[in-house]
Amino acid sequence: MRYKERLLLPLFFILAICFALPAVAQDKPELKLGGALRFNYNYSDWKPSNRKRGGDFGFDVFRLNVDAAYKKLTLAAEYRFYASSSGGGMLKSGWVGYQFNDMHQLQLGLAPVPFGIQPYTSNSYFFNINYYLGLEDDSDMGIKYLYRKGGWEMAFAFFKNADVLDFGDQSEVSPDRYAYDVAGRNKEVNQGNAQVIYHWGKKWKQQIGGSVMYGGLYNLDTEKMGARSAFALHYMLDVNRWNLKAQYTNYQMRPKNLEGEDRRTVSVAAYGAPYQIAAKASTYSATLSYTIPIYKGVLDEIRLYNDFSMMDKRDKEFNDSYQNVTGCMLSMGSVYTYVDYAMGKNHSWLGSDWDNAFADGIASNHWNVRFNINIGYYF
Repeated sequence: MRYKERLLLPLFFILAICFALPAVAQDKPELKLGGALRFNYNYSDWKPSNRKRGGDFGFDVFRLNVDAAYKKLTLAAEYRFYASSSGGGMLKSGWVGYQFNDMHQLQLGLAPVPFGIQPYTSNSYFFNINYYLGLEDDSDMGIKYLYRKGGWEMAFAFFKNADVLDFGDQSEVSPDRYAYDVAGRNKEVNQGNAQVIYHWGKKWKQQIGGSVMYGGLYNLDTEKMGARSAFALHYMLDVNRWNLKAQYTNYQMRPKNLEGEDRRTVSVAAYGAPYQIAAKASTYSATLSYTIPIYKGVLDEIRLYNDFSMMDKRDKEFNDSYQNVTGCMLSMGSVYTYVDYAMGKNHSWLGSDWDNAFADGIASNHWNVRFNINIGYYF
């Protein structure tokens, strides 16, 4: 099957389900179709040819969102189309839910992992370091229970594994995915998550939350089960036009690799390519934003922000990773534009060392810089 035809099949499948729903339901179901088309410009100071050209401007992503409900059943799915070099077509998330009442819900399928600030900490196009480690905006295959009452939110989940694209017994995790998952000769399996969040305040709207995760790492060579664990504490504040988010995260991975293989690093993959990360680290994230209402001409709002995150690697021979993004988001009706000045040190996406930046890295005070503009029409 040709590549373009393979990309179009999920789109036709989703649309077929949507238009079939009214025919099979006795009552008219609720249905909402949405999506986005985005383009991206980047100027990267570590790429000589990119600098000589004055940067590059091209296609980023086309995405399709489907939300449906019939009585107490719900459905949510998001499919994304990237360039083939970035993984091509991929299901970001997709689950079927049962809404018992306003307080209780079950989700089954490729569901968002309840860990840390939801859905993510950052304001910019670049997320924060947790995303590149597989600890933010991730969805896995399993079942999740949600509880909401008053100021409390709770989530408990069991994920059998990350998104599986190949059911071969010895198949490695495909890198053609949106969120980072453990890859190479190890696989995420039998993962449990729990999260508790408390909201309070009217003028000063605040939330504090804690998340824990524990699961297995199955090695395809030794056929032994390692372990993966993480916990996070977060705080968020909204007051007037200001927003503050802060999070501390700690994770550990203990793979059961073949004798002699390095267990200080683990392979993760997304967007069509894998890289190595430190097996043990703590991360710190802090973001601050201020929104300016305009509502004149085509411009509605401007959000100014600075997002900082760092990765403190537990191995003393490894060099820590840093990311700082200063920028603004321009809101113009259905068009949203992110203008970012992103700086990175020992960062795979912000530097020339793709394979090992988040692992051992290099000892240097040099920061790489990427100037980025992302323009998207959301419908």
